[in-house]
Amino acid sequence: MKRNVRNVKNSLKFKAQPRPGLISVKIGTRKYTVPGDARMITNGKYIFLSFPACSELFEIKGKDLVGMEPETDATEAYALLNPSKKRTRRKAHSAPLPEEVAEALKNIPPGYKIGYGPEGTPRLVRKRSRGSLM
Repeated sequence: MKRNVRNVKNSLKFKAQPRPGLISVKIGTRKYTVPGDARMITNGKYIFLSFPACSELFEIKGKDLVGMEPETDATEAYALLNPSKKRTRRKAHSAPLPEEVAEALKNIPPGYKIGYGPEGTPRLVRKRSRGSLM
């Protein structure tokens, strides 16, 4: 889907994290931090900068920031700047089971499980059989 700069700015505005004290102004020999939060997302090629009153999308060309016109194609900028939603599940990996343990588990008779005694020694314990609720 092709996106223009105006759509990308509206989409990224609340996805960017607010950073207090992001802007500072140097007057004479003193440096002052401008009160107010700015939201910013950066990439090696683009910068998205948003203030409560306005937002702007810039392209980095060499050492200069060039403001992008509102009707310019910004599909690439959106793809690079859009933060991903980290909602993926981790794939469960099973641990390798040694052959000796697998053989020992096969020798457990049906209706029993491995339990531990008061001293911590393993022993066979009868499984609990649950009756029907009705």
